[in-house]
Amino acid sequence: MKERATGLVCGAVGLPGRVGADIVTALNRVLVVAGVVVMIGGVALGFRSVSSSGTNCGSAFRTAGGITPMTCDSALSTAGTLVTVVIAAGALMLAAAVAVKMLAARAHAAK
Repeated sequence: MKERATGLVCGAVGLPGRVGADIVTALNRVLVVAGVVVMIGGVALGFRSVSSSGTNCGSAFRTAGGITPMTCDSALSTAGTLVTVVIAAGALMLAAAVAVKMLAARAHAAK
């Protein structure tokens, strides 16, 4: 049995020591999968067609041909902002997964 700084003995009573590592691994996998799904969702939103006052403006990635720019400026700007925010949220989830992985490795190395 291994005594910790808190005075608790790992493995004797309560949760075994491996459970903490399993939780970190699960959290890391959830963050990676969620980050990838959100980023793919952001890219998909970029191809979604938007309209303004009944005029088809195209998508955030590709505007429709023959449109008056002032008609669609607001709609395309909003769509572009939404795509940017969703992709950034996915990237933050992936960065959090990397941070969790690095902190777990540092904690494991310190033992």
